[in-house]
Amino acid sequence: MPLPDGVEDLAAAASRGDPAALDPLLAAVRPEVLRLCARLLPHREDAEEACQDALLALARGITRFEGRSSFHTWLHRLTANRARSTYRALRRRWLVEAGGVPLPEPPDPRRTSVVAGTRLDLLDALDAVRPELAEAVTLRDVLGLGYREIAGLLDLPEGTVKSRVHEARRQLRLRLSDQPSATEGR
Repeated sequence: MPLPDGVEDLAAAASRGDPAALDPLLAAVRPEVLRLCARLLPHREDAEEACQDALLALARGITRFEGRSSFHTWLHRLTANRARSTYRALRRRWLVEAGGVPLPEPPDPRRTSVVAGTRLDLLDALDAVRPELAEAVTLRDVLGLGYREIAGLLDLPEGTVKSRVHEARRQLRLRLSDQPSATEGR
């Protein structure tokens, strides 16, 4: 989904330190950020929390946007990273609140939709692979960026991006195939 017209200009102005550009930029990108977070996180409340984290990170880090990639691409990377970080924080919080009781593995299909369970499995699997692999495959397979766009964003050769995506997919397939299916044990 393309960002509204003028967002690239607002991003450029905000990255140069123009305080009048930041609020309109945040308002313009919020729907897209929420949509991207919802693609990764299965529950609306979690996606909204990740969206807020991503917008805060955007506000704090906009001066680091150098324009090497489009703002849209930079925003995708920031959002994917914040959504994964939010998931890890929610998981840690749950473990503390549950008194160390482990999370149910896999999620209970009677209380969790198939889509939600799949996303949770994917997020757990992404946490188990090297960060550079997880980032590349998230940008490609979850957020739908092209190899060339990812290469520009990560400042890597396109072949390296393809290699990382390939290796991440291989590792994820192995990890996800080790997961017991929701129908086992019935």
